[in-house]
Amino acid sequence: MLEVKTLYKSFGDRVILDNVNLTVKDGEILSIVGPSGAGKTTLLRCITGLEQADKGEFLIDGKPFDPQGTAESDRVIGVVFQDYNLFPNLSVMENVTLAPIMVLKKSKEEAEGDAKRLLKELGLSTKGDLYPWQLSGGQKQRVAIARALAMSPKILCYDEPTSALDPEMRKEVAKIILGLKKDGMTQLVVTHDFDFADEIADDILKVKALDKSFDQVQDVDKEKE
Repeated sequence: MLEVKTLYKSFGDRVILDNVNLTVKDGEILSIVGPSGAGKTTLLRCITGLEQADKGEFLIDGKPFDPQGTAESDRVIGVVFQDYNLFPNLSVMENVTLAPIMVLKKSKEEAEGDAKRLLKELGLSTKGDLYPWQLSGGQKQRVAIARALAMSPKILCYDEPTSALDPEMRKEVAKIILGLKKDGMTQLVVTHDFDFADEIADDILKVKALDKSFDQVQDVDKEKE
């Protein structure tokens, strides 16, 4: 379980996050929803260690956790970026295996074996030798998910996973996220698409742009398969 307590972040005189608290339970999906500029992505970046919070506490399973602490952070929280951030000069296979080899010190053979399994599960078994420029937006999204999963994170975070996708691919992303939930993956999804959030989430954190407040609500009316 991930807990964030009394998180505060500002840029100069502008307060972005003020006393934010949230909880993501094990095996569940939390969606952070709200308009652009309200602090959703900044919150995600603080949780994943891409931004340093000014104040606040992070807990994993009740124990203090520093998102910027060590390389171990990469094994705790994985990130799927809005623009995918794939290395254009590397093949799909190389994109997925780079971090496990460099950070987890896996052998090339082990990393490639894991990558082939992930790519097959995500419908990309024939794409390993292709480069990002040869892929569609939906395929790049799935490669980015495979790359994050290759690090075996406890929690997987997404920044606007459907922003550049058509309605059909949006359904595919929802299917992938819900499939990972069935496998026990804890997930945090930042999105401006409330309908998408409502479709996938167990809990929703609503960001109100006018006062920068955050309200976490449990969705008790939906029944999930």
